[in-house]
Amino acid sequence: MIHTKTVAEQSAALRAGELSSTELTQACLERTEQHRELNAFITVDAERALAQAGVADERRTRGEAGPLTGVPIAQKDIFCTDGMLTTCGSRMLSNFTAPYDATVIRKFNEAGAVLLGKTNMDEFAMGSSNETSFFGPVKNPWQADAVPGGSSGGSAAAVTARLVPAATGTDTGGSIRQPAALCGITGLKPTYGRVSRYGMTAFASSLDQGGPMAQTAEDAALLLGVMAGFDPRDSTSMDKPVPDYVQSLNHDLKGLRIGLPEEYFGEGLNAEVATAVNAAIEVYRSLGAEVVRLSLPNSNLAVPCYYVLAPAEASSNLSRYDGVRYGYRAPEYTDLTDMYEKTRAQGFGAEVKRRIMIGTYALSAGYYDAYYLKAQKLRRLIAEDFRQAFEACDVIMGPTSPSTAFRLGEMTDDPVSMYLNDIYTIPVNLAGLPGMSIPAGFDSKGLPIGLQLIGQYFDEARLLNIAHRYQQVTDWHKRIPPGF
Repeated sequence: MIHTKTVAEQSAALRAGELSSTELTQACLERTEQHRELNAFITVDAERALAQAGVADERRTRGEAGPLTGVPIAQKDIFCTDGMLTTCGSRMLSNFTAPYDATVIRKFNEAGAVLLGKTNMDEFAMGSSNETSFFGPVKNPWQADAVPGGSSGGSAAAVTARLVPAATGTDTGGSIRQPAALCGITGLKPTYGRVSRYGMTAFASSLDQGGPMAQTAEDAALLLGVMAGFDPRDSTSMDKPVPDYVQSLNHDLKGLRIGLPEEYFGEGLNAEVATAVNAAIEVYRSLGAEVVRLSLPNSNLAVPCYYVLAPAEASSNLSRYDGVRYGYRAPEYTDLTDMYEKTRAQGFGAEVKRRIMIGTYALSAGYYDAYYLKAQKLRRLIAEDFRQAFEACDVIMGPTSPSTAFRLGEMTDDPVSMYLNDIYTIPVNLAGLPGMSIPAGFDSKGLPIGLQLIGQYFDEARLLNIAHRYQQVTDWHKRIPPGF
């Protein structure tokens, strides 16, 4: 059953000549077609994928293959891909074919990976459930009436159902880690600036960061090794050397100091989630780690802080969609102003409009100091909390999400409750730190539970090592939904 294999296992099979990339890609294409009910993909380009697979097989014959050469992956539909639709899950870009490759896409192409297709997502990455997509909601492979999390829900569902061994996502307030937790896979949000944002459609420019979503920490290490690195075309990209993430996976955890913030284990945390997270901590104790109790006193301010800053940046970034240059244009209008108004009214969904309005209000004269400037000051306090915490510990752990996957439609009329679903992930983005979610159990309904790991700046290698050692002694990451 080659589709159940990890990226590392598929790479080894290709290297051993047990199968070709063309055969592997064809198998993934067949599974994607077989499980269209998940709505995990917006675009699947079989012709392009098989052509890339053929090139990968030729590279391997010539001895030019790398670890990802010939391995099929999926890309979140937020990365511009030359000659392919890049919709961001929005009606506004439903007809937009990108004229160039995002840096992330280019790097995977250079590595020889096969692009199977573009995954469904919350519109312009705004959402925690993948229900705001113009192309319809994605379903959680564990239970069809549950959400997969968002905004990278399509990528999470595709990996969970083993339609592809790995995929990319983006994380602005938890949009890699939260769907990874709700679907039971491994997801990594790197340090801000570690992965280029060039060609990645902007939601909130000071928060957005691309990262890998895969079955295992080992696979995430392989993908991050391709994605990471300095890009002169991205002014926020950090010029730091990229380590060999795979080489550091098996370091001993003896003496590792795990910080447990009291704010992550209080009111609002589901009891079954708490039990699973505490059990995971005990596994780490058995591996030689020590536990340090600590506090992140300003973490309760992270959600209101985020929902001022992120909509403010979204208001600015989404002002470019006016129907003039590209994308959707209202079919009927009387003059230029009428075209702007009707295009944006028809092209954007309710959640995007809500955030644009909030952001525009926060940036308006008379409210800038009261809201936006104050939120920036709170952001600095939140980052300072983490700085002080890391003086006492090496990694911070806790739940990724306060609950397991909720039902489709359960929170669509209650945006505040939806926003609170990211209460443990948002502080990491505000501080620009790396964060990771790994499978750590299931609740009584059979839905996955995620454990969040938070590291110091550019400490992704340590996070991957910590996650990998846990996965060597547990099997949560190996569980596959029934029927897949």
